[in-house]
Amino acid sequence: MANRDYSHRLSDMDSSLRKPVSLARRLHLDVPLLVLLLLLASAGLGVLYSASGGDFKYVQRQSVFMCLAFLGMFIVAQIPLDFYRRWSIWAYLGGCTLLLGVLFFGTGAKGAQRWLEIGGFRFQPSEMMKLGVPMMVAAFLYQRAQPPAFATVCGALVIVAVPAALIVRQPDLGTAILIAAAGLFALYLAGLSWKMIGAVTAALMASTWPIWQWGLRDYQRQRILTLLNPHDDRFGAGWNIFNSKAAIGSGGVYGKGYLQGTQSQLDFLPESHTDFIIAVLAEEWGMRGVLILLLLYVLVIARGIYISFMAQYLFGRLLAGSITLTFFVYVFVNIGMVTGLLPIVGVPLPMISYGGTSLITLMAGFGILMAVGTERRRVHF
Repeated sequence: MANRDYSHRLSDMDSSLRKPVSLARRLHLDVPLLVLLLLLASAGLGVLYSASGGDFKYVQRQSVFMCLAFLGMFIVAQIPLDFYRRWSIWAYLGGCTLLLGVLFFGTGAKGAQRWLEIGGFRFQPSEMMKLGVPMMVAAFLYQRAQPPAFATVCGALVIVAVPAALIVRQPDLGTAILIAAAGLFALYLAGLSWKMIGAVTAALMASTWPIWQWGLRDYQRQRILTLLNPHDDRFGAGWNIFNSKAAIGSGGVYGKGYLQGTQSQLDFLPESHTDFIIAVLAEEWGMRGVLILLLLYVLVIARGIYISFMAQYLFGRLLAGSITLTFFVYVFVNIGMVTGLLPIVGVPLPMISYGGTSLITLMAGFGILMAVGTERRRVHF
Protein backbone atom coordinates (compact mmCIF):
# COMPACT_ATOMS: atom_id res chain seq x y z
CA MET A 1 0.00 0.00 0.00
CA ALA A 2 2.89 2.37 0.84
CA ASN A 3 4.53 1.70 -2.51
CA ARG A 4 1.23 2.38 -4.28
CA ASP A 5 0.85 5.74 -2.47
CA TYR A 6 4.43 6.61 -3.33
CA SER A 7 3.86 5.80 -7.00
CA HIS A 8 0.73 7.95 -7.02
CA ARG A 9 2.71 10.88 -5.63
CA LEU A 10 5.36 10.43 -8.27
CA SER A 11 2.76 10.30 -11.03
CA ASP A 12 1.09 13.43 -9.66
CA MET A 13 4.45 15.17 -9.55
CA ASP A 14 5.28 14.09 -13.10
CA SER A 15 1.94 15.37 -14.39
CA SER A 16 2.43 18.70 -12.63
CA LEU A 17 5.91 18.99 -14.14
CA ARG A 18 4.56 18.21 -17.60
CA LYS A 19 1.84 20.83 -17.27
CA PRO A 20 2.76 23.88 -19.39
CA VAL A 21 3.61 27.00 -17.44
CA SER A 22 2.23 30.27 -18.75
CA LEU A 23 4.52 33.14 -19.66
CA ALA A 24 2.98 35.29 -16.91
CA ARG A 25 3.77 32.67 -14.29
CA ARG A 26 7.34 32.32 -15.57
CA LEU A 27 7.70 36.09 -15.20
CA HIS A 28 6.03 35.89 -11.75
CA LEU A 29 3.24 38.26 -12.80
CA ASP A 30 -0.33 38.02 -11.61
CA VAL A 31 -2.27 39.15 -14.68
CA PRO A 32 -5.56 40.21 -12.98
CA LEU A 33 -3.67 42.25 -10.41
CA LEU A 34 -1.41 43.78 -13.06
CA VAL A 35 -4.39 44.84 -15.19
CA LEU A 36 -6.08 46.48 -12.19
CA LEU A 37 -2.91 48.36 -11.26
CA LEU A 38 -2.51 49.62 -14.83
CA LEU A 39 -6.11 50.87 -14.81
CA LEU A 40 -5.50 52.69 -11.51
CA ALA A 41 -2.27 54.19 -12.85
CA SER A 42 -4.03 55.45 -15.99
CA ALA A 43 -6.86 56.96 -13.94
CA GLY A 44 -4.30 58.58 -11.64
CA LEU A 45 -2.52 60.34 -14.51
CA GLY A 46 -5.82 61.61 -15.90
CA VAL A 47 -6.97 63.03 -12.56
CA LEU A 48 -3.51 64.45 -11.83
CA TYR A 49 -3.53 66.50 -15.04
CA SER A 50 -6.69 68.24 -13.91
CA ALA A 51 -5.65 68.50 -10.25
CA SER A 52 -2.38 70.22 -11.24
CA GLY A 53 -4.25 72.85 -13.22
CA GLY A 54 -3.34 71.37 -16.59
CA ASP A 55 0.39 71.42 -15.84
CA PHE A 56 1.78 68.57 -17.95
CA LYS A 57 5.08 68.60 -16.05
CA TYR A 58 3.39 66.86 -13.11
CA VAL A 59 2.04 64.18 -15.43
CA GLN A 60 5.47 63.69 -17.01
CA ARG A 61 7.17 63.32 -13.64
CA GLN A 62 4.49 60.99 -12.33
CA SER A 63 4.76 58.91 -15.50
CA VAL A 64 8.47 58.48 -14.82
CA PHE A 65 7.71 57.53 -11.22
CA MET A 66 5.15 54.99 -12.39
CA CYS A 67 7.53 53.42 -14.89
CA LEU A 68 10.15 53.07 -12.17
CA ALA A 69 7.53 51.71 -9.77
CA PHE A 70 6.29 49.05 -12.22
CA LEU A 71 9.89 48.11 -13.01
CA GLY A 72 10.59 47.80 -9.29
CA MET A 73 7.47 45.66 -8.88
CA PHE A 74 8.66 43.32 -11.64
CA ILE A 75 12.13 42.99 -10.10
CA VAL A 76 10.77 42.38 -6.61
CA ALA A 77 8.39 39.72 -7.96
CA GLN A 78 11.36 37.67 -9.25
CA ILE A 79 12.95 37.25 -5.81
CA PRO A 80 12.07 33.99 -3.95
CA LEU A 81 10.07 34.40 -0.77
CA ASP A 82 12.68 32.50 1.21
CA PHE A 83 15.11 35.33 0.48
CA TYR A 84 12.73 37.87 2.06
CA ARG A 85 12.23 35.65 5.08
CA ARG A 86 15.96 35.10 5.70
CA TRP A 87 16.95 38.74 5.17
CA SER A 88 13.98 40.35 6.94
CA ILE A 89 15.92 40.82 10.20
CA TRP A 90 18.69 42.75 8.43
CA ALA A 91 16.21 44.90 6.51
CA TYR A 92 14.41 45.67 9.77
CA LEU A 93 17.56 46.50 11.75
CA GLY A 94 18.92 48.57 8.86
CA GLY A 95 15.66 50.50 8.63
CA CYS A 96 15.60 51.21 12.38
CA THR A 97 19.21 52.43 12.18
CA LEU A 98 18.30 54.80 9.36
CA LEU A 99 15.30 56.06 11.36
CA LEU A 100 17.64 56.85 14.26
CA GLY A 101 19.85 58.66 11.76
CA VAL A 102 16.89 60.81 10.71
CA LEU A 103 16.43 62.03 14.30
CA PHE A 104 20.06 63.23 14.50
CA PHE A 105 21.08 64.03 10.93
CA GLY A 106 17.82 64.25 8.97
CA THR A 107 16.57 67.06 6.77
CA GLY A 108 13.03 68.22 6.14
CA ALA A 109 10.61 71.09 5.89
CA LYS A 110 7.63 72.66 7.67
CA GLY A 111 8.88 71.50 11.06
CA ALA A 112 9.17 67.85 10.03
CA GLN A 113 12.48 66.00 9.85
CA ARG A 114 11.86 62.89 7.71
CA TRP A 115 14.65 62.63 5.13
CA LEU A 116 18.25 61.49 4.99
CA GLU A 117 20.75 62.76 2.44
CA ILE A 118 23.71 60.49 1.70
CA GLY A 119 26.11 61.26 -1.15
CA GLY A 120 23.67 63.71 -2.71
CA PHE A 121 20.88 61.13 -2.67
CA ARG A 122 17.85 62.12 -0.60
CA PHE A 123 15.41 59.47 0.61
CA GLN A 124 12.80 58.81 3.30
CA PRO A 125 13.74 55.76 5.46
CA SER A 126 10.24 55.43 6.89
CA GLU A 127 8.97 54.33 3.46
CA MET A 128 11.07 51.15 3.47
CA MET A 129 9.63 50.20 6.85
CA LYS A 130 6.16 49.92 5.32
CA LEU A 131 7.47 46.62 3.95
CA GLY A 132 10.24 45.94 6.47
CA VAL A 133 7.92 45.79 9.50
CA PRO A 134 5.30 43.33 8.15
CA MET A 135 8.12 41.24 6.66
CA MET A 136 9.88 41.08 10.03
CA VAL A 137 6.68 40.27 11.93
CA ALA A 138 5.78 37.55 9.40
CA ALA A 139 9.27 36.01 9.69
CA PHE A 140 9.11 36.23 13.49
CA LEU A 141 5.73 34.47 13.61
CA TYR A 142 6.76 31.90 10.98
CA GLN A 143 9.31 30.43 13.38
CA ARG A 144 6.84 30.02 16.23
CA ALA A 145 3.79 27.95 17.08
CA GLN A 146 0.39 29.11 15.84
CA PRO A 147 -1.81 30.62 17.12
CA PRO A 148 0.77 32.89 18.79
CA ALA A 149 1.29 32.64 22.53
CA PHE A 150 1.31 35.66 24.82
CA ALA A 151 5.11 35.97 24.74
CA THR A 152 5.07 35.79 20.94
CA VAL A 153 2.43 38.53 20.78
CA CYS A 154 4.51 40.76 23.04
CA GLY A 155 7.58 40.19 20.88
CA ALA A 156 5.65 41.10 17.73
CA LEU A 157 4.27 44.25 19.36
CA VAL A 158 7.81 45.35 20.24
CA ILE A 159 8.86 44.82 16.61
CA VAL A 160 6.00 47.08 15.52
CA ALA A 161 6.36 49.69 18.27
CA VAL A 162 10.06 50.55 17.83
CA PRO A 163 9.96 51.92 14.24
CA ALA A 164 6.47 53.38 14.74
CA ALA A 165 7.69 55.39 17.75
CA LEU A 166 10.74 56.62 15.84
CA ILE A 167 8.53 57.79 12.96
CA VAL A 168 6.10 59.55 15.30
CA ARG A 169 9.09 61.53 16.58
CA GLN A 170 9.84 62.93 13.08
CA PRO A 171 6.82 63.69 13.25
CA ASP A 172 4.95 61.65 10.65
CA LEU A 173 1.79 60.27 12.21
CA GLY A 174 0.27 59.07 8.93
CA THR A 175 3.23 56.86 8.02
CA ALA A 176 3.47 55.59 11.60
CA ILE A 177 -0.18 54.51 11.43
CA LEU A 178 0.40 52.64 8.17
CA ILE A 179 3.49 50.87 9.50
CA ALA A 180 1.82 49.90 12.78
CA ALA A 181 -1.24 48.64 10.88
CA ALA A 182 0.94 46.50 8.57
CA GLY A 183 2.61 44.78 11.50
CA LEU A 184 -0.60 44.32 13.47
CA PHE A 185 -2.37 42.83 10.46
CA ALA A 186 0.34 40.15 10.18
CA LEU A 187 -0.16 39.38 13.87
CA TYR A 188 -3.93 39.21 13.48
CA LEU A 189 -3.71 36.88 10.47
CA ALA A 190 -1.51 34.50 12.48
CA GLY A 191 -4.59 33.59 14.52
CA LEU A 192 -4.55 36.10 17.36
CA SER A 193 -7.24 35.17 19.88
CA TRP A 194 -10.12 37.53 20.58
CA LYS A 195 -9.04 37.73 24.24
CA MET A 196 -5.69 39.16 23.20
CA ILE A 197 -7.35 41.49 20.70
CA GLY A 198 -9.60 42.73 23.50
CA ALA A 199 -6.62 43.21 25.82
CA VAL A 200 -4.69 45.21 23.21
CA THR A 201 -7.79 47.32 22.47
CA ALA A 202 -8.31 48.00 26.17
CA ALA A 203 -4.65 49.02 26.52
CA LEU A 204 -4.97 51.43 23.59
CA MET A 205 -8.12 52.96 25.05
CA ALA A 206 -6.45 53.36 28.43
CA SER A 207 -3.52 55.17 26.80
CA THR A 208 -5.75 57.68 24.99
CA TRP A 209 -5.46 60.41 27.62
CA PRO A 210 -1.68 60.13 28.14
CA ILE A 211 -1.18 60.21 24.35
CA TRP A 212 -3.38 63.31 24.08
CA GLN A 213 -1.52 65.06 26.89
CA TRP A 214 2.09 64.15 26.11
CA GLY A 215 2.21 62.15 22.87
CA LEU A 216 0.70 64.65 20.42
CA ARG A 217 2.01 67.98 19.24
CA ASP A 218 -0.13 71.12 19.26
CA TYR A 219 -0.92 71.00 15.55
CA GLN A 220 -1.94 67.33 15.83
CA ARG A 221 -4.36 68.16 18.65
CA GLN A 222 -5.69 71.01 16.52
CA ARG A 223 -6.38 68.61 13.65
CA ILE A 224 -8.49 66.40 15.93
CA LEU A 225 -10.38 69.41 17.29
CA THR A 226 -10.96 70.63 13.74
CA LEU A 227 -12.37 67.23 12.85
CA LEU A 228 -14.92 67.54 15.66
CA ASN A 229 -15.94 71.07 14.68
CA PRO A 230 -14.41 72.32 11.40
CA HIS A 231 -16.54 75.48 11.37
CA ASP A 232 -14.81 76.92 14.46
CA ASP A 233 -11.89 78.07 12.31
CA ARG A 234 -13.26 77.95 8.78
CA PHE A 235 -10.56 80.21 7.30
CA GLY A 236 -7.72 78.70 9.31
CA ALA A 237 -7.37 75.11 10.48
CA GLY A 238 -10.72 74.16 8.95
CA TRP A 239 -9.94 75.59 5.50
CA ASN A 240 -8.74 72.33 3.96
CA ILE A 241 -11.60 70.12 5.07
CA PHE A 242 -14.24 72.79 4.39
CA ASN A 243 -13.17 73.22 0.77
CA SER A 244 -12.67 69.51 0.15
CA LYS A 245 -16.21 68.78 1.35
CA ALA A 246 -17.50 71.65 -0.78
CA ALA A 247 -15.77 70.18 -3.85
CA ILE A 248 -17.13 66.70 -3.21
CA GLY A 249 -20.66 67.93 -2.60
CA SER A 250 -20.73 70.21 -5.64
CA GLY A 251 -19.90 67.32 -7.96
CA GLY A 252 -23.23 65.61 -7.33
CA VAL A 253 -23.89 62.34 -9.15
CA TYR A 254 -22.43 63.10 -12.58
CA GLY A 255 -19.88 65.83 -11.84
CA LYS A 256 -19.16 69.18 -13.46
CA GLY A 257 -17.03 67.73 -16.25
CA TYR A 258 -13.33 67.12 -16.79
CA LEU A 259 -11.22 70.23 -16.08
CA GLN A 260 -14.40 72.06 -15.04
CA GLY A 261 -14.11 71.86 -11.25
CA THR A 262 -14.31 75.32 -9.70
CA GLN A 263 -12.82 74.46 -6.29
CA SER A 264 -9.75 72.79 -7.79
CA GLN A 265 -9.22 74.94 -10.91
CA LEU A 266 -9.55 78.20 -8.95
CA ASP A 267 -7.11 76.95 -6.28
CA PHE A 268 -9.59 76.89 -3.42
CA LEU A 269 -8.77 73.23 -2.80
CA PRO A 270 -5.40 72.81 -1.03
CA GLU A 271 -2.99 70.00 -1.89
CA SER A 272 -5.29 69.13 -4.79
CA HIS A 273 -2.68 67.02 -6.58
CA THR A 274 -1.56 65.06 -3.50
CA ASP A 275 -3.59 64.25 -0.39
CA PHE A 276 -6.89 65.83 -1.53
CA ILE A 277 -6.90 64.59 -5.10
CA ILE A 278 -10.06 62.48 -4.68
CA ALA A 279 -11.98 65.72 -4.07
CA VAL A 280 -10.96 66.77 -7.59
CA LEU A 281 -12.26 63.48 -8.96
CA ALA A 282 -15.54 63.83 -7.06
CA GLU A 283 -16.09 67.42 -8.23
CA GLU A 284 -15.43 66.70 -11.92
CA TRP A 285 -16.74 63.14 -12.28
CA GLY A 286 -19.27 63.05 -9.47
CA MET A 287 -20.32 60.08 -7.41
CA ARG A 288 -20.12 57.74 -10.42
CA GLY A 289 -16.42 58.52 -10.88
CA VAL A 290 -15.72 57.89 -7.19
CA LEU A 291 -17.67 54.61 -7.28
CA ILE A 292 -15.69 53.39 -10.30
CA LEU A 293 -12.44 54.19 -8.49
CA LEU A 294 -13.66 52.43 -5.34
CA LEU A 295 -14.63 49.40 -7.43
CA LEU A 296 -11.07 49.18 -8.76
CA TYR A 297 -9.74 49.41 -5.21
CA VAL A 298 -12.13 46.69 -4.02
CA LEU A 299 -11.03 44.39 -6.85
CA VAL A 300 -7.35 44.96 -6.00
CA ILE A 301 -8.01 44.17 -2.35
CA ALA A 302 -10.06 41.10 -3.25
CA ARG A 303 -7.27 39.83 -5.48
CA GLY A 304 -4.73 40.39 -2.74
CA ILE A 305 -6.86 38.48 -0.23
CA TYR A 306 -7.22 35.64 -2.73
CA ILE A 307 -3.44 35.50 -3.21
CA SER A 308 -2.96 35.46 0.55
CA PHE A 309 -5.54 32.69 0.97
CA MET A 310 -3.90 30.54 -1.72
CA ALA A 311 -0.33 31.03 -0.43
CA GLN A 312 1.62 27.80 0.08
CA TYR A 313 3.43 28.78 3.28
CA LEU A 314 2.67 30.73 6.44
CA PHE A 315 5.27 33.44 5.80
CA GLY A 316 3.84 34.24 2.37
CA ARG A 317 0.28 34.15 3.66
CA LEU A 318 0.98 36.56 6.52
CA LEU A 319 3.05 38.92 4.38
CA ALA A 320 0.58 39.00 1.47
CA GLY A 321 -2.37 39.48 3.81
CA SER A 322 -0.75 42.33 5.73
CA ILE A 323 0.30 44.12 2.51
CA THR A 324 -3.25 43.83 1.13
CA LEU A 325 -4.93 45.06 4.31
CA THR A 326 -2.44 47.93 4.61
CA PHE A 327 -3.42 48.97 1.09
CA PHE A 328 -7.01 49.06 2.35
CA VAL A 329 -5.89 51.34 5.21
CA TYR A 330 -4.23 53.66 2.67
CA VAL A 331 -7.52 54.07 0.84
CA PHE A 332 -9.70 54.23 3.96
CA VAL A 333 -7.58 56.83 5.78
CA ASN A 334 -7.17 59.10 2.75
CA ILE A 335 -10.87 59.11 1.86
CA GLY A 336 -11.80 59.42 5.53
CA MET A 337 -9.68 62.52 6.07
CA VAL A 338 -10.77 64.20 2.81
CA THR A 339 -14.46 63.68 3.65
CA GLY A 340 -14.08 64.85 7.25
CA LEU A 341 -14.49 61.46 8.91
CA LEU A 342 -10.86 61.24 10.11
CA PRO A 343 -8.22 63.78 11.11
CA ILE A 344 -5.85 64.99 8.39
CA VAL A 345 -2.68 62.88 8.70
CA GLY A 346 -1.07 63.23 5.27
CA VAL A 347 -1.72 59.82 3.73
CA PRO A 348 -1.76 59.88 -0.11
CA LEU A 349 -4.42 58.15 -2.19
CA PRO A 350 -2.63 55.09 -3.62
CA MET A 351 -1.90 55.14 -7.37
CA ILE A 352 -3.72 58.48 -7.75
CA SER A 353 -1.88 61.10 -5.65
CA TYR A 354 1.27 62.72 -6.99
CA GLY A 355 4.51 61.44 -5.49
CA GLY A 356 7.31 59.01 -6.21
CA THR A 357 8.64 57.52 -2.98
CA SER A 358 5.34 56.22 -1.64
CA LEU A 359 4.35 54.95 -5.10
CA ILE A 360 7.55 52.94 -5.50
CA THR A 361 7.15 51.44 -2.01
CA LEU A 362 3.54 50.57 -2.75
CA MET A 363 4.41 48.86 -6.03
CA ALA A 364 7.25 46.94 -4.37
CA GLY A 365 4.58 45.57 -2.02
CA PHE A 366 2.54 44.45 -5.00
CA GLY A 367 5.68 42.81 -6.36
CA ILE A 368 5.86 40.73 -3.18
CA LEU A 369 2.18 39.88 -3.63
CA MET A 370 2.93 38.59 -7.11
CA ALA A 371 5.88 36.59 -5.79
CA VAL A 372 3.51 34.94 -3.32
CA GLY A 373 0.81 34.37 -5.95
CA THR A 374 3.14 32.73 -8.48
CA GLU A 375 5.12 30.69 -5.99
CA ARG A 376 5.63 27.20 -7.42
CA ARG A 377 4.11 24.28 -5.57
CA ARG A 378 6.66 22.00 -3.91
CA VAL A 379 6.20 18.27 -3.34
CA HIS A 380 7.00 16.99 0.15
CA PHE A 381 7.44 13.33 1.02
